[in-house]
Amino acid sequence: MHAGGMMEFVEGWFLGHTLGEGAYGEVKLVVNKSTGEAVAMKMIDIEKHPDARQTVRKETAILQMLTNPYIIQYFGKRSEPNIEYIFLEYASGGELFDRIEPDVGMPMWDAQKYFRQLISGVEYLHSRGVAHRDLKPENLLLDKNDNLKISDFGLATIYRMHGKERLLEKKCGTLPYIAPEVLVGAYHAEPADVWSCGIILVALLAGELPWDHPRLECPEYIAWKKGKYMSLKPWTKLDNSSLSLLRKVLLDSALARYKMSDIKQHKWFVRSFTGDETDMRYHLNRHMQAYTEDENLRNACLSQPEFPWMESNNAIQFNLDGRQFSFSQPAHVDDLIVATQLQAFTQASQQSSFQRLARRMTRFFVKIGVEEIVKRLIRYCEKENYAHRVNESGVITISTVDRRKMSLIFKVNFIEMNGNILVDFRLSKGDGLEFKRAFIKIRCAMEDVILKSSMAYSRS
Repeated sequence: MHAGGMMEFVEGWFLGHTLGEGAYGEVKLVVNKSTGEAVAMKMIDIEKHPDARQTVRKETAILQMLTNPYIIQYFGKRSEPNIEYIFLEYASGGELFDRIEPDVGMPMWDAQKYFRQLISGVEYLHSRGVAHRDLKPENLLLDKNDNLKISDFGLATIYRMHGKERLLEKKCGTLPYIAPEVLVGAYHAEPADVWSCGIILVALLAGELPWDHPRLECPEYIAWKKGKYMSLKPWTKLDNSSLSLLRKVLLDSALARYKMSDIKQHKWFVRSFTGDETDMRYHLNRHMQAYTEDENLRNACLSQPEFPWMESNNAIQFNLDGRQFSFSQPAHVDDLIVATQLQAFTQASQQSSFQRLARRMTRFFVKIGVEEIVKRLIRYCEKENYAHRVNESGVITISTVDRRKMSLIFKVNFIEMNGNILVDFRLSKGDGLEFKRAFIKIRCAMEDVILKSSMAYSRS
């Protein structure tokens, strides 16, 4: 059973629950007792990962250089013999990926808003001589006002100092978002980040990624490179204006690729979209998706429209320096617990945290006790041949492999709230879309014990 308790971390600041996981540690919420202010605290276990200290030093040195409305704010760090703590702005809106409907995307004006903010933030990074090198939707967080915040600078580097630029050589990033030249040899920093921004735009507009990796053995990439893509997804979902921009951004030649100044002058970037023209394409995509999805999944989705979001990315991460997962801050139900415990101190914090609860969709309330729902889930795991274990805190870790034979691991927490049990699923490792499919199947199997009146909590 999730205890939901809080302890004082330093005077006046209470340590909350885990917001996200990483290869080197985890991100915790820290809340100020008197003001309700929330800060994200990234914890890096140096004892387990001695190589992480240098990464932390580099990441914090870069974060200290940056002050921009579209970049996560750095507050400071604290070193202990075995643990490094990094204090960052808490982005309460969760990950941008939570706003992308799988295989559909999002309305054009929303995609344009986030893309403009992304370009503004990355342009600022480049003005400071910093390359991010791992731009993807789960490293793009949202604040309480729905503004984008670029985060996770663990793979970032300085490529220009005193006006002198150096070529980069490290092969790093996440394969579907990576520029082709990064996989080949030395590369320029700015065009590589621009390419990743282009792939992010495809994800925003189409709800899917165009290829697994930009290499010659990937047929989807070759079709794009040769201009033989017009009848293929995701390009069939895009309008001519979007395609016109993407053709210039996703150019194989880094030298010929659009620069930031070019992107900002493109007609798609500068135009004002009206609701009617973009709504039609968005709803058409949704309509078409209903006919093309897997039958079982489709039925589940159509009967449960309260789960329209993708939780993570369907990507294989480059793992050359041991970093397997990004440190992100997905909005989590624990925000609500933190806020409830601090209700005596600040009512406003409770309200904003309650709103944050609507951001994550992989959860449901049940009308039975913890023991019964745990038994049900274990029986389901046995039926599906999922490996499972329950730790001393009562958290179930479920492991399986997805359709591509890649590892898929997620955790199930049980939280008592208002007299009911909230069953909360969180991806630990693997493909976000596969996690979503697994969750929906589990939800269908538990349909008879799910509290229907609680669905108001889960709708966006």
